[in-house]
Amino acid sequence: MNPTAPNHPAHGHVTFLGAGPGDPGLLTLRAVEALAAADVLVADPQVLDVVRAHARPQVDMPAQTVADESSRAADIPVLRDTANLVMSAARGGKRVVRAVLGDPGLDGNAAEEMLACAAEGITFEVVPGIATAVGVPAYAGVPLRDGKGADVRFVDARTATDTCWSEAGASEATVVVTTALDAVAAAAAELVSAGRKPETPLSVTVAGTTTRQRTWTATLGSIAQVLKAAKVLPSPDGGQPVIAVVGEHSAAERREPLSWFESKPLFGWNVLVPRTKEQAASLSDQLRSYGAVPHEVPTIAVEPPRTPQQMERAVKGLVTGRYEWIAFTSVNAVKAVREKFEEYGLDARAFAGIKVAAVGEQTARSLIEFGVKPDLVPSGEQSAAGLLEDWPPYDPVFDPIDRVFLPRADIATETLVAGLIELGWEVDDVTAYRTVRASPPPAETREAIKGGGFDAVLFTSSSTVRNLVGIAGKPHNVTVIACIGPATAKTAEEHGLRVDVLSPEPSVHKLAEALAEFGAARRDAAIEAGDPVTRPSERRPGSRRRARS
Repeated sequence: MNPTAPNHPAHGHVTFLGAGPGDPGLLTLRAVEALAAADVLVADPQVLDVVRAHARPQVDMPAQTVADESSRAADIPVLRDTANLVMSAARGGKRVVRAVLGDPGLDGNAAEEMLACAAEGITFEVVPGIATAVGVPAYAGVPLRDGKGADVRFVDARTATDTCWSEAGASEATVVVTTALDAVAAAAAELVSAGRKPETPLSVTVAGTTTRQRTWTATLGSIAQVLKAAKVLPSPDGGQPVIAVVGEHSAAERREPLSWFESKPLFGWNVLVPRTKEQAASLSDQLRSYGAVPHEVPTIAVEPPRTPQQMERAVKGLVTGRYEWIAFTSVNAVKAVREKFEEYGLDARAFAGIKVAAVGEQTARSLIEFGVKPDLVPSGEQSAAGLLEDWPPYDPVFDPIDRVFLPRADIATETLVAGLIELGWEVDDVTAYRTVRASPPPAETREAIKGGGFDAVLFTSSSTVRNLVGIAGKPHNVTVIACIGPATAKTAEEHGLRVDVLSPEPSVHKLAEALAEFGAARRDAAIEAGDPVTRPSERRPGSRRRARS
């Protein structure tokens, strides 16, 4: 750290932090460290959701003044208000993070705020971020330079002077223009007036680096007509910021092969995942890697058993050596046993000498987080049947104890119990938790499900089909239905749903992979036919669009 003023013990410290252009994954490691240590967080509204996820729960986030037309005309009081918030907290000895969109040196008014801190002797540091004018073109497939080392100029249309436009228009440089969607045509006209040829390629990107990103290619002379033909303008959203890149790198034939972000197989798809946030974490991460926007909607709620005595006896039996094996068939079973352990002051050491089996990678991962490494995970199908395929028969010579503890849900099938008994084991089949239908999701989500607002829904079991339809209604017929296996698909069809995607294996990750392959094939077919690439929810005239992040 290189503070700009001598240390003042009574003062705190300010970190001016670049939060990048919008994609949460573009935060730097140093930014995450600073956020985790912050006492006070003052963030631009555009990046508040990006940065507060890394801040401590108790971080103070003071309210800022909201700019309106009258305040903008009054010598930018919003800037003064923000600087005062930052400095007031620092004067109180707080560690303050001031998070700005993009990079503190290229986006926004961070420099003025730094000067205000320096004038009062408040120490600060700067954590650079990915500037919007650099990050957005990279996500749009528009490189700003190549091996020939072309000149690059950055123009903010909101503050650009006539001299600035004249110099940009008279040069052959790639020009990156920060402007608003409804002001793009005016910026293009400025460059043409200053000497740029009307046929110069131009790309315009809105909501860059997010799954709402959309890019149009045109020329300086045709951009107004292109946006009008695409029904982008006129629009009440015309004031939203865009990045326009002027130069040969923006030509459609050069950009399209490099458009890695918008060409992801599920780009912008709203995918409904009917599982809890904890259960869906890795699945949602995988969907995001395909460009989708996952929405987790719990369809079941987990509650303790009505009579806890059976579970209490079984946990005590673990400690006293009653069992040779314990088999976990779900994350919820691990959670139930772990909570009972904590209630008795036990930890993972109580599993010493007991063999542990787990069905599914999520179940195995939750055990490892608890400090227990499973001895047996099915080598094939991750199910009760798959576990039985690998489970050893009871051998009185090698197995001193013949009993298995099986903590499960109250609605679990008898397949595993019957199979273990057939292999010679005694089984304590214990209700560790009850599953009940979850409460209905918010009205907005129910409307989106029934009205075609979701592009796809992933069903990971027959119960998720029954429960989702029960609490929220049947998905619209434009929604792509993806099922984890034949039994789940049959249940979906019984509820009047058309199954579009069937996982080749009973794995949630294979299911997501199959949906991505479906999306890629759908995209390729549209391109081959010369049709625009659309999401399933856009196929209906007048279909509603949900906000995406």
